[in-house]
Amino acid sequence: MTITEHTQLIRRFGDDFTALQEAVLARMNGICAPEVAAALEHASLAGPITISLAHAEVLARGAVRRAELSAQTPERLRRLRAHARKVRRARSQAEAVYKEQRAPRLAGRARPVDMLELRVARMAFPAAFAEALRQELRDRGLPDGTPQAPESDLVRWACDRTTAGDELPAPVRELRDCDDDAFVQALLRDAREEENPYLPHDSLVERWSRHARVALAWGRYAIGQAERDLLACSLSVRRARLDALDDAYQDTAVLAARSREALIRVTELHDRMQACVTTGPFAELIAHCRAAALARFAGAQPELWHSVRELTVRHQAHCPEQADGCPHCHRTLAALLADARPADAGEDGDGEHPTATPPADGDRYAVLADLPDTAVVAVADAAIGDESALCGYGWAAEDGTTGYGDSLASSSGEAEVIGICAAALSLLEHHEDAPVVLLCDSAQAVEAVNTALRSTDPAAAHRILLFPESRQLMDRLLRHRHRVQVRWLKGHIGHDLNETADALARLALRHAKGRIPPSAARKEEARILRSLGSGAGPLSVAA
Repeated sequence: MTITEHTQLIRRFGDDFTALQEAVLARMNGICAPEVAAALEHASLAGPITISLAHAEVLARGAVRRAELSAQTPERLRRLRAHARKVRRARSQAEAVYKEQRAPRLAGRARPVDMLELRVARMAFPAAFAEALRQELRDRGLPDGTPQAPESDLVRWACDRTTAGDELPAPVRELRDCDDDAFVQALLRDAREEENPYLPHDSLVERWSRHARVALAWGRYAIGQAERDLLACSLSVRRARLDALDDAYQDTAVLAARSREALIRVTELHDRMQACVTTGPFAELIAHCRAAALARFAGAQPELWHSVRELTVRHQAHCPEQADGCPHCHRTLAALLADARPADAGEDGDGEHPTATPPADGDRYAVLADLPDTAVVAVADAAIGDESALCGYGWAAEDGTTGYGDSLASSSGEAEVIGICAAALSLLEHHEDAPVVLLCDSAQAVEAVNTALRSTDPAAAHRILLFPESRQLMDRLLRHRHRVQVRWLKGHIGHDLNETADALARLALRHAKGRIPPSAARKEEARILRSLGSGAGPLSVAA
């Protein structure tokens, strides 16, 4: 094969998604021609290959699910499952190759190391240094940055200046300025109707990448709905509805591929921004801004500056990495300064110093000593699958009552919130006037529900509540907010109620997906309840 033919083949794979995917799957199955295999090794195809395999993996899972729901032969089902596993492995390997090929590019332009005093001051006293930097940027007529990465805003400012004379196409402006719901709808149209050529524009790729996961969740929602419709009818009339399931998997496969493409596009954009930051005149501008901000910090906070200077000078006298600028020492030094500050002198952090203390590993259970004797206490849990938005939830209460069911959720966090809300609403209905306390091992779900309860606004939890089912449950729960508490419980520690809720949630998911017949589900439920005992005893209380 000549060099020209090799180049043409690479170009063809870059332009023709179907041809690329066929070649990648042929290589996976060991039936790829040598010249095709050689072309697939080209660095320019590393990213597109991961996109093609993201698409192929969803289709492979869809083929398995269709076979499960249409009563195909066990041998056929085994072959489809083996193919799905091969595609998943191939995708994982392709993503590793993409990361390996990107790493040398990043290593080749390492960021210059700032002076040690600047790095220590910036990390030990983030609020004071950030204010000094804001003043410096303002005086220079530059956009405000953040303590973590002022260069991001500065690079965007530089890009805006270089493209100031270029008028954005009207479709790009429309996508840039629309609200989030409209943008997600545009992503769904991109997958289901016609590919939008404007999404890769530099001004849109970050938003595209951020919302691609939401669009993909709606694809999984369509799969979940199609599965429910199929399972609600007999085998004899499922054939027509299998087409709807196929359509949902086809759309979701495109959404998965476009989500992966968006991630690659935004990664490439950030690489270009990083190159701008670390090289050329713009790198000098950023260095000057930071150095001037340090001088402002020293003038405004002489005592803090003295402590920084004294500590760094003493450290550099003995550090073996002094010649390289002590590139890794600033975190330890900043921690020493932070620990030396009075407890009531804390500042707003930059993410390095958390403001909330997570539950200690030793806290096996939620602290319940402050609850009245009339409180009804229960544990809720949830389970969610990979290929669709179907989820199961379960709960078990101290008084021996239990419950489980299924719904649709975009994430494990949303599924856990559904479990909390469903359990609380059931207990509220059966225990008039008694306070209800729900325990859950998902810190994200506990925080989301508590935020909504405190603010009396369901929108406070909408960051993880995407689908109408969970939002409706939250709306109903808020009507009883004065009788409900939600607390964190360490999971998978052998507590009876926690284990029962987990087992019921997994049973509910299996039942919702048609993987266990009703008669077997009833027997499994009885077994789970027998393992709980004749009645749940009171929850233990952590000291």
